[in-house]
Amino acid sequence: MYLRHYIFILVVAPCVLVLSGCSSMGYYWQAVHGQLSIVENEQPIQHILASKRTAPDLRHKLQLIEHARKFASQQLDLPVADNYTSYVDLKRPFVAWNVVATPAYSVVPKQWCYLFAGCFNYRGYFHEQDAIAFAKKMKKQGMDVAIAGAWAYSTLGWFDDPVLSSMLDHDNTDVVGILFHELGHQTVYVKNDSSFNESFANTVEQVGLQRWYQQLGTPEKYQAYLHRRQQHNAVIRMLAQTRNALRRIYAEPVSDTEKEKLKTRAFASLKQTYHAWRKHHSYAVYDDWMKQKLNNAQLALIATYSDKIPAFKAMLASVHGKLPSFYALARKVGKLPPAQRNATLQKYLLDTQP
Repeated sequence: MYLRHYIFILVVAPCVLVLSGCSSMGYYWQAVHGQLSIVENEQPIQHILASKRTAPDLRHKLQLIEHARKFASQQLDLPVADNYTSYVDLKRPFVAWNVVATPAYSVVPKQWCYLFAGCFNYRGYFHEQDAIAFAKKMKKQGMDVAIAGAWAYSTLGWFDDPVLSSMLDHDNTDVVGILFHELGHQTVYVKNDSSFNESFANTVEQVGLQRWYQQLGTPEKYQAYLHRRQQHNAVIRMLAQTRNALRRIYAEPVSDTEKEKLKTRAFASLKQTYHAWRKHHSYAVYDDWMKQKLNNAQLALIATYSDKIPAFKAMLASVHGKLPSFYALARKVGKLPPAQRNATLQKYLLDTQP
């Protein structure tokens, strides 16, 4: 265990006891325990690659990670340092489960604030049952709730982030994209603005993959990725339209009974639109999602990860695709007060429109 890990135990853990109330102390302890469990199970990737017992698929994915790390450092100017030089077999499909909650008649997600990291639009748990228990608690309070598994997360420099088995249980495009995404969080991070952070990291992921495939000289793979991304964006637009419709519904001076009827109708319309679209498209990622009883929290989760991507792409275009300049500009905008920050992002978007 590295020195900084001991510092985490000796400094952060006592802070949990001193600064946390009884209701939140258990949450912090599960976070500390979960992170330290990951640290304790790290294995150097070079040792795994050197072993003759390493499974071929794991070997291939770890070699892919090494290639992507080098590319991220040299071509994307991302802060690789010693991140992703170790591997952890989680023995579970996700590293964490995030709970999102909104009021029954609002599309604005509840925020939770934490020591050091700031506020987020979700609350993360290392054990699925803990996330389910917390989601039930929120439901009892009348909230709309959604739970989403996370493949990876960034410790924002507190630790050297390892490669997690949950990151590798996907095709090569997603494996590389996850790495670019998480390194994006280490590059630019704004406290208390989940939408800014996730949209920025998603932009880094998408631009990084474009340049990755260009460098590999495999345009057909990039075209396949681009086609999938275009279909994904079409679904996101449907969700955004429904979210905007619900925002208008909830602002109406009508009874909650009437709002509930209109809410049900809006989600039924979304499903109808999606199923009509799916008849002509192969993108099936949201098929199971659409079979659920949908609610505000599910839309809020999608919005957190994608709302500001067009604005960030416009920002990148304004510096002619130069990533160091883009990162510096994103940091500058991130330091603005929230209202001014959002207005500035919107201006970048509007400036690119005819």
